[in-house]
Amino acid sequence: MGAVTTASTSLSDADLSRFARHIVLKEIGGAGQMALRRAHVIVIGAGGIGSPALQYLVAAGIGRITIVDDDAVDLSNLQRQTLFGTADIGAAKTDASAAALARIDPDVAVERRRTRIAADNVHEILADADVVLDGTDNFATRLTVADAALALRIPLVSAAVSQFEGQLGVYRGWESNKPCYRCFVGHDPEREGVSCAEVGVLGAMAGVMGSLAALEVVRAIVPFGEDTAGTLLLADGLSLRFRTIRLPKDPGCPGCAV
Repeated sequence: MGAVTTASTSLSDADLSRFARHIVLKEIGGAGQMALRRAHVIVIGAGGIGSPALQYLVAAGIGRITIVDDDAVDLSNLQRQTLFGTADIGAAKTDASAAALARIDPDVAVERRRTRIAADNVHEILADADVVLDGTDNFATRLTVADAALALRIPLVSAAVSQFEGQLGVYRGWESNKPCYRCFVGHDPEREGVSCAEVGVLGAMAGVMGSLAALEVVRAIVPFGEDTAGTLLLADGLSLRFRTIRLPKDPGCPGCAV
């Protein structure tokens, strides 16, 4: 585990200036900005989704962010993972991310967990989170994170991108009328994910989905607008179109059915 820097729990004069464009929004205001400053967000994966999401979450003033990733920066990452540069190649993504985020706002507490999420550590890692953002491309990891977030009753923001397409959902399956992640994907333990290395991905598309994921994290902490939990946003970069579909709760879901 890496070092943790401390975050302020009050808005300083510098904060009032830094976050002025948030505070002037009636949907956020000073109280909302304080809620962001008090929040703890866990980001699983500092890759194509996590990289832009982390930048906007730090810029938004999230008080504490935990980055979970066991990978190192590779040259092939730089086409879409905007937190990193050529000098970061070979460094742990958690370390390179923390250094880049400190340049945006050194007052945000950043915790580095260079580990792979698994059934034996996921509950301990997620335990005190206010929101979890999963941007991994491994189906088994996604299920592990989703199951733990459901059990702990932590809102899950799940984003994915492949080639020219992206999808984004918010899951609160413990609520009687909201689906969990398994309601969406099913529960086949043998299902395999498809990595960007196999099929490719447009770098800017990862940026779009990571930014939208950060927006949903902010909305989970400071609710405004329409609640999107129970819907799935589908983005098509070829036609530049977005559509939203409703995800029903599966009455036979082994995860959230009551």
